[in-house]
Amino acid sequence: MKKLIAKRLYAELYDIRVSDWEGEVDFYRGLILNSDLKSQGVLEVACGTGRVTMQLAKEEIDITGLDISSELLEIAQAKSVGMSNVKWILNDMKRFEIDTKFGFAIMPGHSFQFMNSPDEQVKCLEQIKQHLVADGLLVMHLDHQDFGWLAKLPNKKELVYKQGRILTHPTTNLQYRPSSAWSFEPSTQTATVKTNWEEVDRKENVTQIWEMEPKQLHCVFRFEMEHLLKRAGFSIEAVYGDFFKNKLTDESEEMIWVAKNTGDLK
Repeated sequence: MKKLIAKRLYAELYDIRVSDWEGEVDFYRGLILNSDLKSQGVLEVACGTGRVTMQLAKEEIDITGLDISSELLEIAQAKSVGMSNVKWILNDMKRFEIDTKFGFAIMPGHSFQFMNSPDEQVKCLEQIKQHLVADGLLVMHLDHQDFGWLAKLPNKKELVYKQGRILTHPTTNLQYRPSSAWSFEPSTQTATVKTNWEEVDRKENVTQIWEMEPKQLHCVFRFEMEHLLKRAGFSIEAVYGDFFKNKLTDESEEMIWVAKNTGDLK
């Protein structure tokens, strides 16, 4: 029960905890609106609460948001009441089937990194490819790994929790503070985060704690991603270090991939 409450809190507080990356929505908006593929619609994979979905929908873009979390999709659905150009699908990004092919598929917010094995990565990319029109574009936003930060992370037996900022619940006005601990397993390139949600009173005393299931994220490196995309039948159109189309460098904090559906796999 406590883990279910933690999942619910994560969803209900997501929009006030996670903000847009600088230039992010303008990047997607410009790419889609300036393309002949815009009439084919957009599939957003791992759409969460619709943070990006809804901003693109306001441009009268037909968009479908897919996510595996019913809690996150419930928040998203409440935002699009009465909008005919928005659809939501509850499904796994590795296994979904939709009777539609799209001009674009986008995966914002590092979500591809929840694919933690080569099989999961390839299955996800192949599913997306099957739902793109010929020459359809896939846009993926990944973390550009900080080796210094990863090297300092402890193993799972030496976790150190760091408190985040206090958040006020949008409907109950109760206050919650996330507390997270990261670890890293170099042999599998896996970073794991364990998060507790602390309910706090006005004096910041902890009154209740809810523990979330640990989340594992694969640390994807540049040439690994290039190999994966080509293996799944995509050609690389561009890779950027930010949403302003600057070159990927050692100092870049993000990787933005634009890849084209090249046809059937051989």
